[in-house]
Amino acid sequence: MRKETFITYRTVSDVSGPLLVVEQTHNVAYNEVVRIRSPTGQLLTGTVLETGHGKAVIQVFEGTSGLDTHSTAVRFIGETLKLPVSSEILGRVLDGSGNPLDNGPPLTAEDHWDIYGSPINPYARQYPRQPIQTGLSVIDGLNTLVRGQKLPIFSGSGLPHNRIAAQIVRQAKIPGEESDFAIVFAAMGITATEAQYFIKSFEETGALEHTALFLNLANDPAIERIITPRAALTAAEYLAYTADMHVLVILTDMTNYAEALREISAARSEVPGRRGYPGYLYTDLSMIYERAGRIHGRKGTITQMPILSMPQDDMTHPIPDLSGYITEGQLLVSRGLHRRGIYPPIDPGPSLSRLMKEGIGEGMTRFDHKEVQAQLYYAYSEGRDLRDLVAVVGSEALTERDQEYLKFADRFEKEFINQGEHEDRTFEETLDLGWKLLSEFPERELKRCDPSTIAWAQEKGVYVPP
Repeated sequence: MRKETFITYRTVSDVSGPLLVVEQTHNVAYNEVVRIRSPTGQLLTGTVLETGHGKAVIQVFEGTSGLDTHSTAVRFIGETLKLPVSSEILGRVLDGSGNPLDNGPPLTAEDHWDIYGSPINPYARQYPRQPIQTGLSVIDGLNTLVRGQKLPIFSGSGLPHNRIAAQIVRQAKIPGEESDFAIVFAAMGITATEAQYFIKSFEETGALEHTALFLNLANDPAIERIITPRAALTAAEYLAYTADMHVLVILTDMTNYAEALREISAARSEVPGRRGYPGYLYTDLSMIYERAGRIHGRKGTITQMPILSMPQDDMTHPIPDLSGYITEGQLLVSRGLHRRGIYPPIDPGPSLSRLMKEGIGEGMTRFDHKEVQAQLYYAYSEGRDLRDLVAVVGSEALTERDQEYLKFADRFEKEFINQGEHEDRTFEETLDLGWKLLSEFPERELKRCDPSTIAWAQEKGVYVPP
């Protein structure tokens, strides 16, 4: 929609929090961009949240400080918010709205795309397949990330999810297709220190060359937090469906995003839902998460890893709870592992990649991947259960077999889950390490592995039974 004549309205009736209410409006559309001139002449930008009955509710990106109901002028420009898109967005550091923060030139636009995107026709969707290598064994070996998947990371306050996110950005790749791989990283509500950590980390390792970085700081307007993931996903859609790239989108922290959504909802005096979040939180989150996927006839793919911090480590909190319904699994950052000095402290127990089976095996990772994963998971689970038993009866009551599993659980955490912050392991190295740890057990204990696979591992020298 584009208006032939722009009308300037001076009929502001209310200024409340980040919202502006304009009366006597005509032909105004939802999500339409608004230009606002303050009484001091400052130009601000907003978007229409609600319209009808000759009234428009506008959210102002820069905040409403200095605006009044007498001298503020409002103009509706007849377009939705658009992002200039091109392949040159890679290597750039942008604010939450897509404006350069790196002292570089304005983005060269090959096109302008609506940041709200278009829903993917379910009939056009392809099932996610083929893996993405993150370089982290606890993900690649046990909960493999698949192209087109939505796999969130559930974390808690004070846990190193930012370090994990930065390591994934530095290391993530598709072996053999590095030139067709890109990352879009969007951070919402982070501190200036965290922003500098991300920028420095990506610049020093060269990861910034194939990354588009969107940063919304904690002191930026909360309204911009609503825009940030949508702008990032618009850039990802261009890179995937026009530039034919495989794109990994990392969104951190979705809890900050949801808090901004709650703030806007409260300012609009909407009836609150669970814990004060708006009743449409599920719909809003799904409109972000469902922009991941694969489309028939398109080479490129979009994979998402949203990161969210759970208040009080509560998985039943509305944000992780609703995210779990929409996405295909979760990676849980464990406070217990973190206290024991394990990094990355991702707990394989409650973690799950529901689409892992579509991204592993012959021609993708390695033919023995599924068997190694199943055996490692079983052995680690046995060892963890025995830890609880030891706390009750003492280690002296355990059998020799039980002692082996108890020892395995400790080694598994220290050697398989634990790895350096700059240690990048291939799928091959991860699976070989798994076999090395399984060498703790005689062949009769490897009930999840086919005898022919065990024989192959012995011949290769990665499984040496006691």
